[in-house]
Amino acid sequence: MPEGPSVRKFHHLVSPFVGQKVVKTGGSSKKLHPASFQSLWLQDAQVHGKKLFLRFDPDEETELQRVQQKEAVDPELALQPKAQETSAGPSGSGETVPSGSGGPYDLGGHNLLAVAQRWLEVRFGLFGSIWVNDFSRAKQANKRGDWRDPVPRLVLHFDSGGFLALYSCQMSWSPPPMIEPTCDILSEKFHRGQALEALSQAQPVCYTLLDQRYFSGLGNIIKNEALYRAGIHPLSLGSLLSSSSLEALVDHVVEFSLDWLRDKFQGKGRRTLIYQKEQCPSGHQVMKETVGPPSGLQRLTWWCPQCQPQLSSEGPQNMLSS
Repeated sequence: MPEGPSVRKFHHLVSPFVGQKVVKTGGSSKKLHPASFQSLWLQDAQVHGKKLFLRFDPDEETELQRVQQKEAVDPELALQPKAQETSAGPSGSGETVPSGSGGPYDLGGHNLLAVAQRWLEVRFGLFGSIWVNDFSRAKQANKRGDWRDPVPRLVLHFDSGGFLALYSCQMSWSPPPMIEPTCDILSEKFHRGQALEALSQAQPVCYTLLDQRYFSGLGNIIKNEALYRAGIHPLSLGSLLSSSSLEALVDHVVEFSLDWLRDKFQGKGRRTLIYQKEQCPSGHQVMKETVGPPSGLQRLTWWCPQCQPQLSSEGPQNMLSS
């Protein structure tokens, strides 16, 4: 799954299309029919951790025509209350709220909530990506020897003439996103104190690092790199690490993530020291093993037994082979 820096780059690619209208659609998505995006306006794009959120609004003229057509088929709809009426608000203070399920409303009082501000939540798979004004091409033949280009899940052509192609992703309509910058590792509002408190728990730090409640956007690559650079064994219990070690770990999480993001904007590849390596920069043999909580996701983990020694006070049940 693409990590925070990659999704931030996707957000950068999508942003120029904000304010444009979808005029043509395509893609292989079965859950969300691409044609349902026709004539919608892309009005906002937000990123939080590993998720991208896109807001689509309906064309006002098209929506009014839709409402009028429904009323023509069922005249009773036109007789239903459309104006605002006074009712008890959330505090019971009798404040004025729109009738029905709530705004926004057009000038005729029609409730557009069902179609207005559609937020699309995009979660990318392992090879998820976004292409602008071009399509992804096959880099190698498949097992059958065919050179078949990847098929986009969704293609959106805009009135400017440009288009977006989304690959290997899961998409669903969602409520407006609840953005929490304090846990986003790439946010200026990232809360280091909250992160340090989470890391100090009596559980392996490699488990905590992947907890998106505290390190949103952090994935397996950042996990491995930050642990190596801080000289911390993946299964070290946070409660046994010094405060200076935990602070160094958080420093490396943020530093590596920002460096990776900068390299992406400069067109450079990521620079890893331990991830998928056979030897560390010091020439030591790198160990690799699948690690994760007993009831959670198991992830491949790389570490150097010499540069990241296991703390002697930790029980053998927490030891990785070395």
